[in-house]
Amino acid sequence: MIELDNLTVRRGATVALDGISCRIPEGRLTAIIGPNGAGKSTLLHAMAGLIRPEAGRVRVSGLDVAQARERERARLIALLPQSNAAVPRLTVRELVAFGRWPHHRGRPRAADRRATEEAIARFDLGPLAGREVETLSGGQRQRAFLAMAYAQETPWMLLDEPLAALDPRYTRDIMERLRDISGERGVLIVLHDLSIAARHADWCVALKGGKLQAAGPKDETLTSARLSSLYETPLRVARIEGRAVVIDAA
Repeated sequence: MIELDNLTVRRGATVALDGISCRIPEGRLTAIIGPNGAGKSTLLHAMAGLIRPEAGRVRVSGLDVAQARERERARLIALLPQSNAAVPRLTVRELVAFGRWPHHRGRPRAADRRATEEAIARFDLGPLAGREVETLSGGQRQRAFLAMAYAQETPWMLLDEPLAALDPRYTRDIMERLRDISGERGVLIVLHDLSIAARHADWCVALKGGKLQAAGPKDETLTSARLSSLYETPLRVARIEGRAVVIDAA
């Protein structure tokens, strides 16, 4: 479980997160939603221990991440930020293998090589493993970075907008893979597409202006009234062919 207790983060004169308290269960796919500037990325970085809070604390599986050593955090949390610049001449296999660094610290063993190959297979990257990352399409490249995070073998994966600029095919493919992974690891993902959240998430955390608006099962958090208030525009949760979608009701 991830436990947030009165988490407050300040960036300069701005309060980016203001007294956030909630619990996020393990073994779920949790969508973090909210309008631009809500504090979604800041929340992920605070959960990963990369931002020291002004007040409150974050416990991940019982560990106070702000007080933990970097190696302890890296064995517990894999964070994939928004910007993932491809390193020139790095192959997909080499990139994925970087996910094993917290385990071997420069001395890879057979277990690390096995974990790398498992991650490559999990994200269907076998035919691309020898390709340089910079030669891949956007969707292929994102799968490679997700495989790197998966290879870290942490109980928690924190993903900041991994679907940005992807076409519907890659979006569906990645979300289905993450949905499958969430049965064995906690997956937290920042999403802007509310229909994707409605279709794939189990749990939702909603932020606005750095404040928590809701946290809980998606059927309780992704409602027409709550989303309309959150985004300050009329939105409606509907069902099309049995699937929940969020539509503009203006």
